[in-house]
Amino acid sequence: QLRLVESGGGLVQPGGSLRLSCVVSKFVLDYYNVAWIRQAPGKEREGVSCISANDGSTDYADSVKGRFTISRDFAKNTVYLQMDNLKSEDPATYYCAIENTDLFCSVRANYPDWGQGTQVTVSS
Repeated sequence: QLRLVESGGGLVQPGGSLRLSCVVSKFVLDYYNVAWIRQAPGKEREGVSCISANDGSTDYADSVKGRFTISRDFAKNTVYLQMDNLKSEDPATYYCAIENTDLFCSVRANYPDWGQGTQVTVSS
């Protein structure tokens, strides 16, 4: 019921775009805030973006504002992360994670359940 399946990672040139997908259950979309969190070797974990279950409000890390967009599709039970203008500081493993709460989401919140991750590489 809490299964999270990410996809969409890959290799892209600087300035390029990728769209990550996280397939979840309808139950998760209805009751859990969903976040994208990235982890790069030697760097601290960073909450990148999140979307609230209750009203779809969103939050972004300052490092990605204006470049990344989170969205959700109830028909496909999927949360997306559209990443544009990718930079050299963006490579990481990107994880989809969820939190069962009726509060508005925050990229600084603790998300206890994670997917397996998808790798994003930015290189020319």
